[in-house]
Amino acid sequence: MEDVLTADQLSFGFSDSYYIKELSLRFKKREVVSIIGPNGSGKSTVLRLLTRLLKPAHGAVYLEGKELHTLSSKNIAKKLTMLPQIYDHRSEMTVRDLVKFGRQPHLKWYEDYHQSHDTYIDWALEATRLTALQHRPLSSLSGGERQRAWIAMTIAQTPQILLLDEPTSYLDIAHQLEVMELVQELNRSLGLTIIMVLHDLNQAARYSDQIIAMKNGKVVRQGKPLDVYHPDFFRDVFSIEARVYSAGEYPVCEPYGVVQATQS
Repeated sequence: MEDVLTADQLSFGFSDSYYIKELSLRFKKREVVSIIGPNGSGKSTVLRLLTRLLKPAHGAVYLEGKELHTLSSKNIAKKLTMLPQIYDHRSEMTVRDLVKFGRQPHLKWYEDYHQSHDTYIDWALEATRLTALQHRPLSSLSGGERQRAWIAMTIAQTPQILLLDEPTSYLDIAHQLEVMELVQELNRSLGLTIIMVLHDLNQAARYSDQIIAMKNGKVVRQGKPLDVYHPDFFRDVFSIEARVYSAGEYPVCEPYGVVQATQS
């Protein structure tokens, strides 16, 4: 599969203790990739560098071979979009009105929404199983339904690459699984390349083709979940002891303790 998004020798830092140095990544078409790691390892910063929300001190990001900073925001938005962690802003907006925002990159400055855009809005609502809820305000929805509404907005944009920053945060387990099943369905039915930051290690293993593990601003492990998930990996990256089982196509980890620091 061809690369659709690449990062070449990215460096970025807020301080001497929080930085990313010479980071290179490749993301392939139709692939689902989860970025995992301890808090403060640079996961969400990487997403923002990949979408031009942050400017690297050195290095470059390439979208389909073209350097990201040479492209207009609208041209980027037609191919790549990011859904950050969601809070309760715009809670009185209806689901349909929220999803309409996804069509903005396809409007010229003098245009308003017209019937051809309704086709994409209806399609996004149907794909996320929200057609029956489209006229309800976001504030009346469950957490899982609200997250689906924001995802519907992003796919109404008809991107090829979707980046998600902790899409299951603040959701109970049933709604987490609902969102993850939707992400998998969008990848398989629409061929989206999906790059997401996840905290749940077993969800990352179950729903991803590739795992990228970060620690202290660096990629420390990368590969298929079955190749990455081993007890030494959890010990080295997360400082936990964990048993690892095979669940067929993906591994399952069972943490059972914290690595004790050795005294010198």
